[in-house]
Amino acid sequence: MAEVEWAAETRLAWLAAAREMFSRYDAVVLPSTQVWPFAVEARWPEAIGDTLMDTYHRWMEVVVPASLAGLPALALPAGFGAAGLPAGVQLIGAPGADAMLLALGRAYHDASDWPGARPPSA
Repeated sequence: MAEVEWAAETRLAWLAAAREMFSRYDAVVLPSTQVWPFAVEARWPEAIGDTLMDTYHRWMEVVVPASLAGLPALALPAGFGAAGLPAGVQLIGAPGADAMLLALGRAYHDASDWPGARPPSA
């Protein structure tokens, strides 16, 4: 029971921090994963730097904060790395800011020419 109470208190603290953040910012941008795309044969990235990934979900836990707070989030392509593999970001908005977030996503789409953009040639 103590773990459930701790989790509830942690979530409430995050919700309060999110409310304060969105009192100053319309949206925030975060990576959508912690790693570049990996080989299809791999179960998941086994480590990021020196940190071992104990589950499939651990390598992409940067998407958890928006979900935990019930915030609207929109995934967007962000370009390509040196190996030509794609990367993405997530836009996160305040509660109820879904339409504004979609408008930001549309503006990004119009400005970035995605999906017309291609990776840099090797």
